[in-house]
Amino acid sequence: MSAAVSAPLNAEPSPPQERADHNLPPKSYAEATANGSDGTAGGMAFQANGAASLNDVNGSTEVNELKQNIDDGRVLYNKHISHNGEKLTSIKPDETYGDGRKHDTKLTTKARERTGNKEDADNGKLASGRRAGAGWERSAIRWAPLNVPLQRRLQTLVVLWHTMSIPVLTTIFLALCAIPIAWPLVIPYLVYILIYSDEATSGTLSRRSSRLRRSKIWSLFASYFPARLHRTVKLEPTRKYIFGYHPHGIISHGAFAAFGTEALGFSDLYPGITNSLLTLDSNFRLPFYRDYALALGLASVSRESIENLLSKGGADGSGMGRAVTIVVGGAKESLDAQPYTLRLVLNSRKGFVKLAIRVGADLVPILAFGENELYDQVDSEEHVWIHKFQMLVKKVMGFTVPLFHARGVFNYDVGLMPYRRSVNIVVGRPVKVVQQGGKDGKVDEAYLDEVHRLYVDELKRLWESYKDTFAQERQGELEIVE
Repeated sequence: MSAAVSAPLNAEPSPPQERADHNLPPKSYAEATANGSDGTAGGMAFQANGAASLNDVNGSTEVNELKQNIDDGRVLYNKHISHNGEKLTSIKPDETYGDGRKHDTKLTTKARERTGNKEDADNGKLASGRRAGAGWERSAIRWAPLNVPLQRRLQTLVVLWHTMSIPVLTTIFLALCAIPIAWPLVIPYLVYILIYSDEATSGTLSRRSSRLRRSKIWSLFASYFPARLHRTVKLEPTRKYIFGYHPHGIISHGAFAAFGTEALGFSDLYPGITNSLLTLDSNFRLPFYRDYALALGLASVSRESIENLLSKGGADGSGMGRAVTIVVGGAKESLDAQPYTLRLVLNSRKGFVKLAIRVGADLVPILAFGENELYDQVDSEEHVWIHKFQMLVKKVMGFTVPLFHARGVFNYDVGLMPYRRSVNIVVGRPVKVVQQGGKDGKVDEAYLDEVHRLYVDELKRLWESYKDTFAQERQGELEIVE
C-alpha cells in the first residue's frame, strides 16, 4: 500500500488522439506548441493556413517577418482570456469585423429574448420563450382615462354631435325612405325643400328659435375648447352690420359658438342686434339638417339672402338692428388653416364689401385667435398634387374638404374631433359705410377699394393689439395671401 502511494502519477498525454482516448480536453494551443505536437519540447506547430507559431523560441527570420505582418493593424490582443488566465491572440478578418461582431451580439441578444437561450437549456438551465406583452408598455396613442369628469364627457358629446350633425340627420332621413309606410310624409317633404322652400333666403327668420339658441347644451359646446367672445366697442342698435369672421379654419367652430348660438352671450354684449350666421345654400337642401339650421337662426350666404336680411325686419322694418356674419375666407382659406399661423384670403374678397355699400351696412371685422389650432392638416405646399385635386373639387362642387385630423372621442391623438385649445374671438371697431346705388345700382370702385382698405387696416390693428395676448405661440405674423 505504501509503495503504491509513493509511486508517481502518470503524466497527462499531450497528443490530441491520446487525450481524446482518455476523455481529456485538448491542451491549450500555447502549451501544445511549447512542447511540440508529439509531446517533445521545441517542436513547431503550424495552423491550418500554414502560419507558424509566434512563440517559437528559435526566433527565426521567417517567423519574425510573419509576426510583423500580422501585427500590422490586424491582431486583436487581450480580447479573450480563458478561465485559467490564458490570453488568446487572434487575427481579425477585415477592418469591419468589430462592427459586425457588435451587430451580431445585438441580434443574438434579441434572438435570446424572443426564443430563449438554447445553450442554457443544454446546460440544464431553464430556457424561456418570448415575453408576452413586450412592446405594449407604452402606446403611441394617448388614451383618455376612465375617470374623466362627467362635465368633460358631456362637452365632448355635444361637440361630437355638432361635428356629425349633417351625416347623422341625413342618415335618419334615408332610413325613413327605406320604410314604405313613411313615404306619404317623406316624398312631399322632399319636394317642398327642393322646389318650394325659400326660408333660408327670405330674410324673415320665421323658423328661428330663441329657446334652442339659448339652450345650456351650447354652453357645454363652447366650454369644450374653451371659446370666448370679446367686444372692443359697443355697436349702435339703430344701424345694420356685416360681420366678417377670420380665419375660416377647418369647420369654423368659433363662429358657430359665438354667432350660431347664445353660448358666448352675443345678445348681452350687443343688445338690440339680431345676428344671423350664414352658411352654404346647399346645406338647406339637406333633409332634416336644414330644419335644424333654420331653428338655430342660420341663413344662406347668397346675395339674395343677405339683401333680404338687412332690408327687412329689425327695429323699423327696414333692417336696422340686424346683422349677418360671413366667414369671408371660404373653402380656399381653409386649405391654409395650419396651426399657429394666420394666412387670410382677403385681397380678392370684395363682394361682401360691395353688398355692405349697397344695403348701407357697416363692416365689422372679427379675428378668432386659435381657430386654426383646432385641427392639423396636410400642408398644401408640401403636397402640390393633393392641393391641385382639392382646388379641382372646389371648382366642380363649390366646396372642398381639407385632409385634416385632430383627436378622437376616447384618445388625444387620432380622430376628427377638434383639439381642446382656446379660441378667443375679438370683435373690432365698425367701418362706417355710406350707402350707394341701392340693390341694382353701381358702386363707385374707388369708394369700394377705400372701404376694403379700411376694413383690412382694422383687421391688422386687431392682430397687432392682441397677438401677444392670444397668440403667444405663433410661428409667424398675419399674412394676407391674395
